[in-house]
Amino acid sequence: LEFTTMKKLALIMSLLSMFSFAKAAEYSEGQVWSYKTRIGEEKSTVLINKIEANEKLGKIYHISLNKVKVKNPHIAGGFSSELPHFPVSEETLKKSLLKLVGNAAPNPDYIEGYNTWKSAFDAGEAGIFTISVAEIVGFIEDTIDK
Repeated sequence: LEFTTMKKLALIMSLLSMFSFAKAAEYSEGQVWSYKTRIGEEKSTVLINKIEANEKLGKIYHISLNKVKVKNPHIAGGFSSELPHFPVSEETLKKSLLKLVGNAAPNPDYIEGYNTWKSAFDAGEAGIFTISVAEIVGFIEDTIDK
């Protein structure tokens, strides 16, 4: 009886892992997702602006965030509510995204950040994030606030 239970558990686990791969394959440009946010940013969403393939890194997702509250002493009001461009891995999306909530056109403000990143990336001077979206927001806030 115990062996049968273990077999059932193994089957369930393999089905769950296949589901997570299927979910990952469904990421596409224009999707808007809820994600595991920082406290106080629960209404923030992720927009997938662009997806590109890379030989070494696999798919690179270029995302924007809105409705965040990032301390920014360099602007009026002291807070940024939008972060227009982050290059992230599929691992980041798997760690972070919760539910598909809609679709939208790419954020036009991501293009400037993308072009800057792309030049540096092609020169071997930039990479992509593999940490969670909430961790990225914290990292950006720490960097801006200095």
